[in-house]
Amino acid sequence: MTFGHENVERPTFYTVREAARIMRCNPSTLYRAIRENGFPAVRVRARYVVPAAAVDRLAAAASESGGCVDVARLAADQRAAAEVARMTGGAR
Repeated sequence: MTFGHENVERPTFYTVREAARIMRCNPSTLYRAIRENGFPAVRVRARYVVPAAAVDRLAAAASESGGCVDVARLAADQRAAAEVARMTGGAR
């Protein structure tokens, strides 16, 4: 994402509107996916922020697969891996 300044660092988190704009989707669609645990986000009180790394992983997965990427499946796989790591003491 370009901010018009050369020395501006890339943010760690995007607002939902920023992430939706980057992904060319409606913010309402992204909010719905977040609420249904279909897209990774961090909730800070009543506000959601989207990790920039999640947007990057999504773009990389789509580029590598050359096809449609199911974000809900990616999120579910990440949750399952985290649960396995938690149950096994961090070993994957």
